[in-house]
Amino acid sequence: MKQEVILCQNLTKELSEVLKNSSHDRVFILTDTHTHELCLPQLETIPEIQKAIHIIIEAEDVHKTIETLAFVWQALSTQGATRHSLLLNLGGGMVTDLGGFAAATFKRGIDYINIPTTLLAMVDAAVGGKTGINFNGLKNEVGAFAPALSVWLETEFLRTLDHTNFFSGYAEMLKHGLISNTEHWAELLRFNTESIDYAALKTLVGTSVQVKERIVEEDPKEHGIRKALNLGHTIGHAFESLALAENRPVLHGYAVAWGIVCELYLSHIKVGFPKDKMRQTIQFIKENYGVFTIDCKKYEQLYELMLHDKKNCAQTINFTLLKDIGEICIDQTADKETIFEVLDFYRECMGC
Repeated sequence: MKQEVILCQNLTKELSEVLKNSSHDRVFILTDTHTHELCLPQLETIPEIQKAIHIIIEAEDVHKTIETLAFVWQALSTQGATRHSLLLNLGGGMVTDLGGFAAATFKRGIDYINIPTTLLAMVDAAVGGKTGINFNGLKNEVGAFAPALSVWLETEFLRTLDHTNFFSGYAEMLKHGLISNTEHWAELLRFNTESIDYAALKTLVGTSVQVKERIVEEDPKEHGIRKALNLGHTIGHAFESLALAENRPVLHGYAVAWGIVCELYLSHIKVGFPKDKMRQTIQFIKENYGVFTIDCKKYEQLYELMLHDKKNCAQTINFTLLKDIGEICIDQTADKETIFEVLDFYRECMGC
């Protein structure tokens, strides 16, 4: 099922129209403690939202757990949700991932709509039909492919977004630039992130989402080209899991940015990604993302975390690499020695 992605002109008016004509018997709305306070008031003039049953969960990725999932199932069950009910997920990637998985599994699947409120969710988590929770210390270890009925993108929500969450989402946009074309990559590096033009950002978000949509439509279950979206994620997820294990959690997009540093270097040594474009991208990341500090004693642990990545076959670590911007090489492998060389490069160029 192809999900509809709507770049809103007027979210309240457009969503009100859709809900008014909906055939669902009950509407539930899932928020976290932040979006309940900051974002829900923007929708409360919609009559169907006023009548909706609210489910509120704790914010942040540390709560993307089986316990929170069970809490949502429990709420749906006790409040009378049926197979003909609708769940609205209003929040960042944690809410859309977990809410989507709750909808995909409750009574073997109910309809859901994503209304992402962070840049990361708009350009990544809420689009593409991947749902899931963290489990056993690993990111998105349990989940399902289950596309939303629709995804509503309202960039006005981003005015309340803090600096770090903005850049967390921007890392995924940078990834989309790298896997699409030089023009989009260059405009992302040029965009004034200090004084944000929200109209220009809306256009960039639209372009970024189209990159992901095009790939997902071609390969919904990640058997081939959808693996392009994993650029930066094999090592990025390992950084993210290590950070969580050491009780110094980092935002997903920051881990991806640091993963891009590593995987562009791996692309350079394995398939010849141009050094100048690698340096330009790394410079942008250094200026805006700081550094996740590691020493060589962490290499073994990071390697073990990479072995657990869902994209692997047997004991081979799988990477998506680039010959050049938009020239994608999926199913690339690297041995332990090469991965340690990449981590050396990361520490040297990032200054940790």
